Amino acid sequence: LDATALAERVRHGEVSAAQLLELALARLARWNPAINAVVIELAERARRDVASALPAGPFTGVPFLVKDLMQEYKGYPTTYGSKALRYWTAGEHALVTQRFLDAGLVIFGKTNTPELGAKGITESELWGPARNPWDTSRTPGGSSGGSGAAVAAGIVPAAGANDGGGSIRIPAACNGLVGLKPSRGLAPYGPQTNEPMFGMAVQGVVSKSVRDSAAMMDAIVGSDTKADYQAVMPGVPFAEQIKAAPGRLKIGYSAKSAITARPDPEAVKALESTVQLLTDLGHDVEEIDPPYDDKALAADFLTIWFASCAGQVEMAREEVGAKYKDFEADTLAMAEVGRANGVVAATKALMSNVEYIHAITRFHETYDYFLTPTIARRPLKIGELETEPSLKKAARVLH
Repeated sequence: LDATALAERVRHGEVSAAQLLELALARLARWNPAINAVVIELAERARRDVASALPAGPFTGVPFLVKDLMQEYKGYPTTYGSKALRYWTAGEHALVTQRFLDAGLVIFGKTNTPELGAKGITESELWGPARNPWDTSRTPGGSSGGSGAAVAAGIVPAAGANDGGGSIRIPAACNGLVGLKPSRGLAPYGPQTNEPMFGMAVQGVVSKSVRDSAAMMDAIVGSDTKADYQAVMPGVPFAEQIKAAPGRLKIGYSAKSAITARPDPEAVKALESTVQLLTDLGHDVEEIDPPYDDKALAADFLTIWFASCAGQVEMAREEVGAKYKDFEADTLAMAEVGRANGVVAATKALMSNVEYIHAITRFHETYDYFLTPTIARRPLKIGELETEPSLKKAARVLH
C-alpha cells in the first residue's frame, strides 16, 4: 500500500501506528543488509513517538525515513555522507523534518547519500554503496539513493529526498518510483542552511504513487518568513489538483542530447511507449529539438556545482572543524575545480540562468510539457564510476 492508503487504515482503526512501525522495522532488518539504504536508525526514538500522541495529520502513523543530508533530526548525527561530518549533531530539526513530523509521519531512520550529495550515485567512503533492490549489483542512483532504494524495497512507501541536479529524479528513474522536483521556494530549508546551490536545490520526496507525492508536497509546502526567497504558494492543494482532468495537452518530446550521442535503447523505448500512451489518451504529441542549449546549460551547471562544492567544504571546516583529510578525494577535486575556476566563471554561469529560463518560458507558451528520458543509461554498476587510486592521490596532492 502507498502512504495515503496506510494513513487511511490508521484513521479507521484497522491498524495502529505501532504495528506499522514494527512492520517497517522488520522490512528494514530483512532488506537493509543487502541494499544499505538506511545508515542511521532511530528505532527507539520512533517507538517512543508512537507510544505518545502523534500529531493529527494527513499521514498520521505512517513510517517514514529522512535523507541524511539537509533533513536534520534533532539530537542525532547528520553526516552528509562524509567522514568529515560523522560526529556533527543537529541542535534542532530542519524545518522540512518538522513538517514531516507535523504531518504525523513516524521517522525511524536516515538514508544513505554520497558525500555532500555531490554525485548521481550513492557510494560514500563513510557508509559504503547503497544498492538497487531490483538488482543489487547496480546503483539506486543519487544523491537520494538510499531513499529510493528503501521505497523500492517496500521498507517505507515514501521517503525524504532533495534535488539540485537530479537527486530526486535520478533515484526515481533507477528504482521505478515517482520523483517530483518542485519549484524553488515552495518547501523550506533551514534553519541549519539557507537555499543550497543558489536556490537550485529543493526539498521533496520519492514515493510509490503520484497521490503520495502530491499529498507529501502539500504537507511540506508553505511559506517560511525567515527564508531569503519567497515563492507564490499554490492556491489549491496538489492532492486536489491531480483529481482534475487535464484536458487535451500539447506535448513536445525529444531523446536528443548534446552530451550523449543517444540514450540507451531501453530509455528510448520507454520514451516512445510513453509517447504512444499519451497519443492514445488524445493528447497532441510531437518530436522537437530541445528548447535550450543543453551543452551550454550543462557546462554552466557544473561550474555552479563545483563552486558550491568548494563553498560547502570550506563552511564545514569553519563551522564544525572538519579536516581536509576526512573529505573524499573526488570531493576535494570538485572543490578545487570550483576554486580554480574563480568568482568570474561562477558569476557568469549564474547570470546565464536567465537565458535558460527565457528559453523554457518561450517553450511553455506553446507546449504544456517537455518529455525526455530521465537518465541516458540504465542504472550503473556499483563501482563503475570509482576513481583510480593514483588519480585520487593526485587530487589530494593538487588540493
